[in-house]
Amino acid sequence: MSLLRTGARAAAALVLVAVFAVPQGLLADTHVVSPSDLQQQLVQTTQDRQQNLNTVRQFLSGPTAEKAMRSASMDPQQVQKAVSSLSDQELANLAQRADKANHDFAAGNLSDRDLIWIILAIAVLVLIIVAVH
Repeated sequence: MSLLRTGARAAAALVLVAVFAVPQGLLADTHVVSPSDLQQQLVQTTQDRQQNLNTVRQFLSGPTAEKAMRSASMDPQQVQKAVSSLSDQELANLAQRADKANHDFAAGNLSDRDLIWIILAIAVLVLIIVAVH
């Protein structure tokens, strides 16, 4: 019985030493995100979204894109408005595809016809995604 009490006292002493030996500020700092980090992440997310919006809007606003959408009975203004209601992830995905299509077209890897098909596919995707939401 005496050995059990001694063991319990030793365990309690170890717990108390561990609790009071570690500075409380150190424990709190490891689990809290600083306000400046949070603000920086928010600013970066906002900038990324704006850049993606600009990329997709620019891709869908050229004369070729507008002509292609009109020939497919789509309203270019409706597509442009729908772009802003996409989620950040959807917008990033479409911006990446639009950017790749622009680079491939500039490099001569895509014909005008291919570019028109990609424009129409992105416009249809935008309208479908917005309709589903």
